[in-house]
Amino acid sequence: MYTERTPEQQKARRNRFIALAVFACALLVALGILLNMIFASAKDQGAASIRSTILDAAMQCAAIEGSFPTNLAYLEDNYDLRVNHDDYVIIYEVLASNTAPSVVVMPR
Repeated sequence: MYTERTPEQQKARRNRFIALAVFACALLVALGILLNMIFASAKDQGAASIRSTILDAAMQCAAIEGSFPTNLAYLEDNYDLRVNHDDYVIIYEVLASNTAPSVVVMPR
C-alpha cells in the first residue's frame, strides 16, 4: 500500500542524498590528489634512476676510453643508453674530459 511521504520525510531524504553526493565528491577529490602524488613520486624516482644510469654509462666510458664523453648523444650512440627525452629534461655538462660530468634530470 502506498503512503505519501510527509514533508519531514522528504526533507530528510533530500538531506541524505545531498550528504551522499558531497561525500562522493570529496572521495573523488581525495582519490585524485592521492593519484597525483603517486605519479609525481614515480616520476621523481624515474629521474633519479635515469641520472644514475647516465653517470654509470659515463663512468664506463671513462674506464674504457680514458676520458668522459663530451655529450649525452655519444653515450646514446656508443654505449646503448636509452633515455626518454619526451618525459624528462636532461642537462649534461662536462667541464673537462678528466672530470665527471654534471647531470641534472628533471621530469617534464
